[in-house]
Amino acid sequence: MTSVKSRKYDLVLLGATGYTGKLCAEHITTSLPTDLKWAVSGRSHERLSAIVEGLKSYHSDRAQPDIQTVTMSLEDLRLLAQKTRIVINTVGPYHKYSSPVVQACAENGTHYLDATGETPWVYDMIQKYHDTAKASGAIIIPEIGLESTPSDLLARTLATLLRKKLSVGTKEVIVSLHKLDSQPSGGTLATATGILDHYSLSEFATASAPWALSPIAGPKNSKAVSLLTKLLGVRKTQHLGILTTSIWAGPNSAIVQRSWGLLGGPKSYGPNFQYNEYMRVKNSLAGFIIHAAICLGFLAMIIPPVRWLVQFAAHNVYAPGQGASKDNTAKDTVEFRAIAEADQDVPNPQMAMARFRYDGGIYYMTGLFLAEAAMVLLKNDDLTERLGGGLLTPAMLGQPFVDRLQNVGVTLDCRIMPEQQ
Repeated sequence: MTSVKSRKYDLVLLGATGYTGKLCAEHITTSLPTDLKWAVSGRSHERLSAIVEGLKSYHSDRAQPDIQTVTMSLEDLRLLAQKTRIVINTVGPYHKYSSPVVQACAENGTHYLDATGETPWVYDMIQKYHDTAKASGAIIIPEIGLESTPSDLLARTLATLLRKKLSVGTKEVIVSLHKLDSQPSGGTLATATGILDHYSLSEFATASAPWALSPIAGPKNSKAVSLLTKLLGVRKTQHLGILTTSIWAGPNSAIVQRSWGLLGGPKSYGPNFQYNEYMRVKNSLAGFIIHAAICLGFLAMIIPPVRWLVQFAAHNVYAPGQGASKDNTAKDTVEFRAIAEADQDVPNPQMAMARFRYDGGIYYMTGLFLAEAAMVLLKNDDLTERLGGGLLTPAMLGQPFVDRLQNVGVTLDCRIMPEQQ
């Protein structure tokens, strides 16, 4: 571990010229300690130089980051990984460019963070590099962004609360995307429209199967979602209102289920734990229309000519590396709300409720998540030693991560609901 700590850099931001990368670099410059040893990295020295020059306007007295150019070859990435304790990777689509980044970090004991939402790719990385990372001590955490940090932290927070206050496990967590004001970036559009060119439907099905990412077998479906909800895509809850299908439910559920397994499964969240995620809608009709549109849209994307046409249209909205200006996202808000049912064999089990909210653009929020997660790894030796290494999840960073996020504008609160009579 001493050799890792003596490396030239604390962190390297790979993909700093991309949309999310630039926002992450801004947060590092304005909010992280001034004695941080860091560098920006990518393929173009000219574009990286422009990024570094632009950072001066945010903190003119701060020493600017070094520049490390790479070709994205495995050989180059190995050399980069050997220079730093942490790589923050914002180079997407991840299935297209970032597998060798994970490999290089796993082999060299270098911690790694990214903001993917590509479940089949995450599944591949677990199969290929979890054991390697565990052996080297590299902590590899994908999906530290809108996918899947809020959902993962909400699930762990609620399960922890029920265990602490009531000494019981959690039967079900329901998370609802309550509010989202945002536009997708060019990178997000490129990933969403291109991933089916890389993975077959059978590979999608394997990676997306319930508990596929969990290291241990998941609970049987003790609290199954009704057939009507599955068909119509509408679910009504007392505390969250009317809910429907969310396009983020798949990747977020996979990460939460992996956290369940990594954190001890039956001993932590509980032996009957289930997780379901939706988005809030005004009424059942709107919910059904959204559900049908998502289902039909996915089916249409399976057809190559349709997919190519969508890719062309998406590229003309925002090219990869582009997105809405910071001024245009300043008033954006993202809010998740969640409820958890205690695993109690009584007619009216107790409930807990939580909220996760951030006022600002979701891509700046993602950059903030990545930078603050890096600081958790840099400043908490006891945590990194306990985690050991491997392909982990945002929730594994625990309360130190929550504390850091709350200090930079994230709201995460929870409470036990009054008992129902």
